[in-house]
Amino acid sequence: MLIGDVARHSGVSTRMLRHYDALGLVRPSGRTVGGYREYSAEDIRRIFHVEGLRSLGLTLKQIRRALDDRAFTPAALVGDLIRWTEDRLKRDQELLERLRAIDASAPTGWQGVLRVVELMQGLDSTSAARRQQAVLARPDGEPVPAELLAGAVLTEADANVAGALRWALARSGGDPMATLAAGARSEDVDVRRRAVLTIAELPEAPGATAVLADALGDPDATVRGHAAVALGRRGVTAAVPTLVGMVVEGVNDVDAAEVLGTLSRDAECADRIMTALVDELAAPTADSAIRIRLTQALVELSGTGAREVLRRLAHDEDRAVALVATAFVGVLEGRSVHER
Repeated sequence: MLIGDVARHSGVSTRMLRHYDALGLVRPSGRTVGGYREYSAEDIRRIFHVEGLRSLGLTLKQIRRALDDRAFTPAALVGDLIRWTEDRLKRDQELLERLRAIDASAPTGWQGVLRVVELMQGLDSTSAARRQQAVLARPDGEPVPAELLAGAVLTEADANVAGALRWALARSGGDPMATLAAGARSEDVDVRRRAVLTIAELPEAPGATAVLADALGDPDATVRGHAAVALGRRGVTAAVPTLVGMVVEGVNDVDAAEVLGTLSRDAECADRIMTALVDELAAPTADSAIRIRLTQALVELSGTGAREVLRRLAHDEDRAVALVATAFVGVLEGRSVHER
């Protein structure tokens, strides 16, 4: 079969077939009387082998070795190809995310594009100070892609930079919830913690409350705690059990007690909170430290019920609990007299 016929049947251009011949990769077995290349069935089979290996990403040099060296095994090379392909896909994904971030900023000119690229480069810096400067140095009124900031905050380990990112995100005016919601479902607990903490600072974001409510069931106590405090501040009573648990465990218990106090302004919720705290006070596993924290939480509650419980605790068998309760009763009674 002549080279033109081979090209038509194989889809490989005549130029590439001549290149294969020059490299010694696929040499036609014969020549016509006029000196034209003539390919045998075996030659054509080799062409298809070459094209198949090219489709896997092998170089022509690697393909020649694979076809000619009987001792050459594919295992190591295929492993390398997998790693190279994974790296390329990662780079392509990063490029795609950058392009989407630029598109989301709706730039009106190339200066806008360059400013977003500059921000990306700053956020990619290994220096925490430079990353923070890249966020805080943006001029007021200049649009910043919310998705870009959200993606950055999910991976930011430095507390100061993360705080700057959350501040910028709250001021961006964009909608980062798709990115943050995905972060809240991540298998990486650190990403989930950052996502929920960020969502907690975006009270007006559509869908934020629903994501936080789902986070109450997270296996990580820190994630549950961030969600519960944020929900409690929004008046969501479903956070009460988690908030009480935080007081018991001594995890961010001061904030949890304050939020319980806010929720207790609703009479029905106040009874629920009171019952939960009293039950924990009576629990066999409640040691002195736990009972003192629960006593302190009672002070935050509205109504006379908490005061009555504190009066009883002032005579508690645990001397430390009794002293704390007595002191708080005095503070509350003094406050009551002053309010009159």
